[in-house]
Amino acid sequence: MLRYTPILLIILYMAAMWFFSMWRLKAELNTRSTPLTHPRLTPMLARLGRAMDLPPIRAHVYEVAPVNGMAVPDGRIFLTRGFLDKLDEGRVTEAELASVIAHELGHVSLGHSRRRMIDFAGQNAIRMALAGVLGRFLPGIGGWIANLVAAAVAARLSRQDEFEADAFASALMVKAGLGTDPQKSLFRKLDGLAGGRGTAPAWLLSHPPTAARIAAIEKLERRWGVA
Repeated sequence: MLRYTPILLIILYMAAMWFFSMWRLKAELNTRSTPLTHPRLTPMLARLGRAMDLPPIRAHVYEVAPVNGMAVPDGRIFLTRGFLDKLDEGRVTEAELASVIAHELGHVSLGHSRRRMIDFAGQNAIRMALAGVLGRFLPGIGGWIANLVAAAVAARLSRQDEFEADAFASALMVKAGLGTDPQKSLFRKLDGLAGGRGTAPAWLLSHPPTAARIAAIEKLERRWGVA
C-alpha cells in the first residue's frame, strides 16, 4: 500500500488544485455575469426548453470580449458578451447561438464537467510519474516529453467530449425545429470569429477540426433521415 502513497497524494493534490480553480472561476463568473435576457434570444431559450419538456432554458452572459460559450460544474450555461456583440453586428444568427447553448447543455447533461475533474487529476499524475521516470533516462527532455504525452491525452479526451456535446446539440436542435444547419454554419464561422486557432497540431487541440465536427453531424443526419 505504501508504494502507492505518492501517486495517491499526487491525485489528491491535483484534485484540490482543480477544486480551487473551480472556486476561483465561480467567483469570477458571479462577479462578471448577468442573466441572458437578449430579446432576440429569449424565444430560442423557450424553444430549447420546450424540446426538453422544461421551462425556458436559463443562461447567463459572461462580460468578456472573446467569443465563447461554456458550461460550469454547477450546471450554469454562459455565452460571452463577445458572442452577443457578433449577434448584434449581424455576424451570427439567433439560431446559431441557440446551437451553442444546446452544445453547452450537452456538456451539462452528459456530466463532462465532473468527468474532467477526474481526468485532470489523472492526467497530472501521469505527467508527474512520466517526468520522474523519463527524467532519469532522458535528462533535459524527459519532462518535456511527459508534458507532451499528458497534453495529448487531455486533448483527445476533450475532443471526445466535444463530439458527444455536438451530437446532443444536434438532436436537441432537430427536436426544437431549428435543424442542424445553424450548428454547421456556426462551425464554419468560428475560426474567423475567434481569430483562428493558431498553429498547434490537430491532435493537441482541445476541440476537433471543423470539418470533422460537421462530418459527424452529417453522419447523424443520415442515420436519423434528417435532410
